[in-house]
Amino acid sequence: MAPSGSYRVSAYTRAARNLEMPIMVVSNSEHSLVPEVANGITVDFSLPGQAYTEIISALETLNVACVLATDDSCVELCGRVAEYLGLPQNSAAAALLTQRKDLGREALSRAGCNTPDYQVLKIADHGQAPMSVEYPVVVKPLALAASRGVIRANDDTEFDAAVQRIDAILESTGQQGFARENVLVESYIDGQEYAVEGFIIDGKFSLLTIFDKPEALTGPYFEETYYLTPTRLESRHREALVGEITRCCAAYGLQHGPVHAEARITSSGPILLELAARTIGGQCGQLIEFSLQQKLEEIIIQGMCGIAPQTGGAAESAGVLMIPIRDSGVLKRIEGLTEAQQTEFVRDIEIHINPGYELIPLPEGASYLGFIFAQAPDFDQTYRALKLAHSRLNFVTQPRWELQNLAV
Repeated sequence: MAPSGSYRVSAYTRAARNLEMPIMVVSNSEHSLVPEVANGITVDFSLPGQAYTEIISALETLNVACVLATDDSCVELCGRVAEYLGLPQNSAAAALLTQRKDLGREALSRAGCNTPDYQVLKIADHGQAPMSVEYPVVVKPLALAASRGVIRANDDTEFDAAVQRIDAILESTGQQGFARENVLVESYIDGQEYAVEGFIIDGKFSLLTIFDKPEALTGPYFEETYYLTPTRLESRHREALVGEITRCCAAYGLQHGPVHAEARITSSGPILLELAARTIGGQCGQLIEFSLQQKLEEIIIQGMCGIAPQTGGAAESAGVLMIPIRDSGVLKRIEGLTEAQQTEFVRDIEIHINPGYELIPLPEGASYLGFIFAQAPDFDQTYRALKLAHSRLNFVTQPRWELQNLAV
């Protein structure tokens, strides 16, 4: 299951073909998401009850081996369909915890996992309601993915501005109900950040890889940039990190499927930031192939069918830069792309926003300009290659002009 515009569909299609497994794509797109996919159905993900009925009807004559979601927006529906088919899956309740930051924190706290101080605050009352969390804090929407709308505040003035900005973002994205009316306020976690990729079969967590994030994310916004693997973490910190992620997965009730987690290692131990019942986002799954010598999508399909991940030995260091959007405006042209592609150890550069399209940075934005991939003999050379390639790119923008109705 994949929303229109998903980066991942073509990769899963190729993986299924390599494994000689027929695939059906369920999407909210009116057209096939990739040319080679002829078998698929269109549903409206905003109407999950109707979508569920239509999917079940379409699958009646098929022998389905696994059901998987490419993106957060499909996870809960995917779980319901898998449950109907009697396939291993995460419960709807567990899937919900991965999509609601407030409910996730409550589950972790009940289970005794490491959590920052936090409280749920009603947006309409934020100027009057007492704060139980000390500054600096991080203010988060309850149900937006990743870092969208996440803002650090160091004092009352910044906090008020952050809540108002998130309020506007929630309005523009069509959030409704409790998630529209409230925000999560957490104490800022100081520590080095890591991403963990794993897979769960019958409740048992298996580590695929740990990604280092060499550049500190201190706010006020928290845009992902560099991911590098294999990790340089000492073994004791690595074991503590994997142990905490395993406990967090159990606290959520996750039983089967991919896991992508973000955490920081602090003086008091690892603290989970986010936990998603899906693989790493965007095109970053290519790092798995670079470092573990097997395509991530093949690992996931096999895992969903109950086959434990069998990865090859570690290869050279690999890394990706998710090219950040620094300034708003309309993309006019991209300069230096050829020179950047010729940077030593750079494997590929993918640009995902074409000239003429508007660039929207965080916290309002929800996409990247593209991705730079590098692979070198060691961590430092990989990191330097990514930085050098990025420095050679110049994204030329122009202001966005809005037409105004002029009274005559």
